[in-house]
Amino acid sequence: MLRTPPFLAAATAVAVLALAPPAHATAGEVANPGFESGLTGWSASGSRAAGFVEAGGLTGGHQLTHYADTAYRITTSQAVTGLGRGPYTLSLRVRSGGNQPNAYVGLNSCGSAEQRAAIPRTGNEWVRLAVTVRVTGGRCTIVLHSDAAAGQWTNFDDVTFARSDAAPGTPLAITGADVSHVTKNEDHGAVYRTATGQRQDPFRLLAANGVNYVRLKVWVDPADGYNDKDDVLAQARRATAAGQRLLIDFHYSDAWADPGQQNKPAAWAALGFDQLKQAVYDHTYEVLHDLRAQGTPAAMAQVGNEINGGLLWPDGRWDNWDGLAALLTAGSTAVTAASPGTKVVLHLAEGGNNGGHRWWFDQATARNVPFDVIAVSHYVYWHGSLGALQANLLDLSARYGKPVLVAETAYGFTTAENDHEPNIFTAALAEAGGYPATPRGQSDALRDILTVVAGVPGALGVFYWEPTWTAAEGAGWDPADPASGDGWENQALFDYRGRALPALPVFRRF
Repeated sequence: MLRTPPFLAAATAVAVLALAPPAHATAGEVANPGFESGLTGWSASGSRAAGFVEAGGLTGGHQLTHYADTAYRITTSQAVTGLGRGPYTLSLRVRSGGNQPNAYVGLNSCGSAEQRAAIPRTGNEWVRLAVTVRVTGGRCTIVLHSDAAAGQWTNFDDVTFARSDAAPGTPLAITGADVSHVTKNEDHGAVYRTATGQRQDPFRLLAANGVNYVRLKVWVDPADGYNDKDDVLAQARRATAAGQRLLIDFHYSDAWADPGQQNKPAAWAALGFDQLKQAVYDHTYEVLHDLRAQGTPAAMAQVGNEINGGLLWPDGRWDNWDGLAALLTAGSTAVTAASPGTKVVLHLAEGGNNGGHRWWFDQATARNVPFDVIAVSHYVYWHGSLGALQANLLDLSARYGKPVLVAETAYGFTTAENDHEPNIFTAALAEAGGYPATPRGQSDALRDILTVVAGVPGALGVFYWEPTWTAAEGAGWDPADPASGDGWENQALFDYRGRALPALPVFRRF
């Protein structure tokens, strides 16, 4: 944390106020948006001493800080006047130690409903937050609020407020969930309940809590018969009936495909390269054609899953980019031929790895691989900070001119086990992730990644990975081993009684 020590904070704030020139704003503008003139133009209420200007900031020489060595509650605000009717967006940069009881930036007294964006946990990295409101009364108040425990802190800088074409709030087009495992889970006894215990269909329960997209993986010939074409078609019917749109995730394998394994389906293992390309095309075409034919067309389709290292090894491995590009192009071409309205998605893991992602997409674009959307996986306990994620998404979107989304994320609500399979999310990963392994910690982690992605102009949204994969005996991770268990149940959005956790309704805020 780059912050003035507490014993110097008051002196720093006084010095800034004494030496900085006054700041004025014309109608419709923010006065002193970078706090270079101390707190001129801004008002404070609550624990006033907890809000001060000090050296630092993203740009310029100063930043607003909320901090105290005792519990505090402070609001720093500014009324902007002379506004015409219509939508306006507040944009600013923040960084925070996080985990406050309540901290947000917002817009109120604008003539319409108040809008807020929660301040995420970012550590020393700055992130962009954006929130939009409809102004009807000629004025609007910018609110920077902290309700914090002793020692918790937030920095603010580079505040802007301007006309916008965005929708009110922190809108994301996609608040999605990957529920690929749900059929197998239900067949082995899993049930899903509201927070108060009423049993419901999982698709409808997710939809009622703001999940507007469903992601479904496709395996070619899985040993247990789940996640094949027929299962995907059945799940697509349920999702569409619940009002949800579809992202289809082609693994081009009989089981899991990810950065550590991209194994060919057994039926394709002996094919020559031209035959392999045709198999990719035919499989992709068939699934998407049949989805469209049954009235449940895919909105988006991934050509491969977490393909940092390529797919269908060794023919499409990362060190054979010409082969990889040819296979990707075969899949992409099939998407468009089978379902012309479906967007082609290319998906990499390690959402904060800007150097690796630039290299990968430079290779793909140099070979004219056709695609529409860039997707990343980002688990904060594996892939780094939310600041690194946002910086990468901002760069990828600008560099390649494509919309971006997070196709996978998750966080644990406990470290306790609920079956014999060791959990993937452990106390060590909770420490690395920075949020406690509690229902509140899970909720905050999901809220923060949604908020950070919403701060990326043009970002599409976020998918939570396997929120319905609760522990059910026989519904384990290995399609070839009925005795395998579930190492993911403590990252589901349902507790060990099958009841919805507090993280589930977080989707409704976006």
